[in-house]
Amino acid sequence: MSRRVKKKPLWQKKIALERIITLFELAKKELDIHPERSRRYVELLRKIGLRYNVRLPKDIKRSICKECNTILIPGKTAKVRLDSKKKTVIIKCLECGKIYRYPYSKEKE
Repeated sequence: MSRRVKKKPLWQKKIALERIITLFELAKKELDIHPERSRRYVELLRKIGLRYNVRLPKDIKRSICKECNTILIPGKTAKVRLDSKKKTVIIKCLECGKIYRYPYSKEKE
């Protein structure tokens, strides 16, 4: 039995993306003052993305911890290292200890 899923209109997806970006900016501002509020904003932006089937922009997606909903800022909430042998960027969340690995390559001139 197949279930038909209604697609959201394009205007709703645009508004959802604007809200995601706004919540991310608010979460970055609140990180120092109210870390719990910042986590709540991140939780809300992820829920909006799921509800309206909007893919998070790559820069936002990679700067959020999936475990504890903390914004990953190098030096404050995350430790960033480069592994030159495996050509990966290693990001460790300082709140929960989750480790993320992203590949990198040389930029072409």
